Amino acid sequence: MTGLVVCAVVLAAASVYGLWQRHNGGRLKVRGRDAQRRLGAAEIGADLGQRATLVQFSSAFCQPCRATRRTLAEVADMVDGVTHVEIDAEERLALVRELGILKTPTVLVLDAGGSIVSRASGQPRRADVIAALGQAV
Repeated sequence: MTGLVVCAVVLAAASVYGLWQRHNGGRLKVRGRDAQRRLGAAEIGADLGQRATLVQFSSAFCQPCRATRRTLAEVADMVDGVTHVEIDAEERLALVRELGILKTPTVLVLDAGGSIVSRASGQPRRADVIAALGQAV
């Protein structure tokens, strides 16, 4: 009987954690340490956009990274002065560690000066990306 109770508690805890992850995954938000961080063209390996830059950290076998790439490219094409830069996380481990990126895809929204406006871990929704660009511009 004790084993059954332990099993039920573990399943309940795992379900709550899964729902929490699903709810928060892909949400664009500002973390305290990101608010003061700037990235330049040398760090991201491409020129910054005139108005904003969407930086995506990806890995080779990441399925959500492909969908995120399409979403960010579409948004960058829709909004003038916005560029999309994709960085292979495996090739840029020092930058990944410095920025505290724990999973792919991770998206950073930078303003024209390279300051991090918001960040999303997981696949963001198009509407959320557009709203974050509104804060950056």
